[in-house]
Amino acid sequence: MANQQRTPTRAPAPTQVRRITAATIDALTALVCGLVAGAAAGVKVIDGVVELRPQSPMVWGAALGTALGLSFVNHVLLTLATRASLGKLITGLRVVRALDGGRPGLFRLTGRWLFGFYWTAVFVPIHLATDSDVEQQDAVGLRIVHRKA
Repeated sequence: MANQQRTPTRAPAPTQVRRITAATIDALTALVCGLVAGAAAGVKVIDGVVELRPQSPMVWGAALGTALGLSFVNHVLLTLATRASLGKLITGLRVVRALDGGRPGLFRLTGRWLFGFYWTAVFVPIHLATDSDVEQQDAVGLRIVHRKA
């Protein structure tokens, strides 16, 4: 009995609705925080009058930098610590290694984060243009599963 190997049980894949909800929560969090940071960077007070200058490159730099930075913290660092981003925590999902269901590492999470930008830039427009039923894919040896109760 001591020499028997245990094969990991494969957790059921979450529904597309749950995955898309988690991704939407993550994307909206990063975008809203980026816009708030950009707006804060573009506020100028002149003679007691507050005005927003959206044409300033500082506004767009702050917005983009904050959105990307928060996205990295959410998808890589938070997932490294908790196995889930904010959206996945809310929807009851987590990220695991596809091979054995173990905790994902920093490099795989970073690769998964970068793959998400590629997926968004390439496959989402194709899906929308062709009205296809392409499903969101797992990447770099990681997969999304239901969080254990």
